[in-house]
Amino acid sequence: MHPRSDSFDTLRALPGAGKGPSTPLVPAVSRALALMERLAGAREPMSLARLAGDLALPKSSVHGLCNTLVSFGYLRRQPDGAFLIGPRVMGLAEAFVSGTDVAQEFNALWAGGGHAPDETVVLSVLSGTDALYVGVKKSARPLGLAFNVGMRLPAYLSGSGKAMLAWLPADEVRRRFASGLGTRLTHKGPRDLEALLKELAMARRRGYSIDDEGVREGVYSFGAPVFGASGEVVAAISVCINKAQLGSDRGSRHRDLALAVAADLSRRIGGDARTARRLEEAAA
Repeated sequence: MHPRSDSFDTLRALPGAGKGPSTPLVPAVSRALALMERLAGAREPMSLARLAGDLALPKSSVHGLCNTLVSFGYLRRQPDGAFLIGPRVMGLAEAFVSGTDVAQEFNALWAGGGHAPDETVVLSVLSGTDALYVGVKKSARPLGLAFNVGMRLPAYLSGSGKAMLAWLPADEVRRRFASGLGTRLTHKGPRDLEALLKELAMARRRGYSIDDEGVREGVYSFGAPVFGASGEVVAAISVCINKAQLGSDRGSRHRDLALAVAADLSRRIGGDARTARRLEEAAA
């Protein structure tokens, strides 16, 4: 007998699981989803043996799941036999985004030429400990990092991720990062939970967050929260620039753009006017 993996247990705990024959789970589908979640979380190629070990499943079962997912484009196989998430998942991400009000309103911001950004502007939502990118307005200026819809980055490193974490209770941040901050992408950024909490407290006081090369060397960003109708933070905006372009004002116009877009988007989705004004005051 193989013990269930954490991912498989998570899927078993979804609404409707374990409520009798009226809402049964299909084991093969549950295992396939657990496999894809494990690969997505690893952010690196994984061998068949490693996947089988992590999921606590027989190699033969994982081999069949991988072959099926590869045939449909949801996984891809490297020459050395290791597996990665495949391009077909982007269609699912885009379908999710198209039905998300905040993403629709973000895209509508640019329809009439509003804000006309010179730099890359991204919209993300919080997904566990990740910032999940659901909207991107790209700049023609090269950044050395391509932001795309469906992309995930550690929230504790990204500008938009920290803008969302900053408005969570400290205990909730501790709960999310109970097992540590996770993968570092550069030598910059908070190194432990207490350092992160201090940075989040500062971001909340001033109304915006900063990523100073935590995601990619040479990339700097300002993040600002987007508030929903009940006053909660539902998403965040970040304006991403080449750090060499900060200038003597330390990028104040880029900070102001992030705050202005976040305020406009908060209004569009019914956010409390007072919270939107806080963003504008922070830019004043």
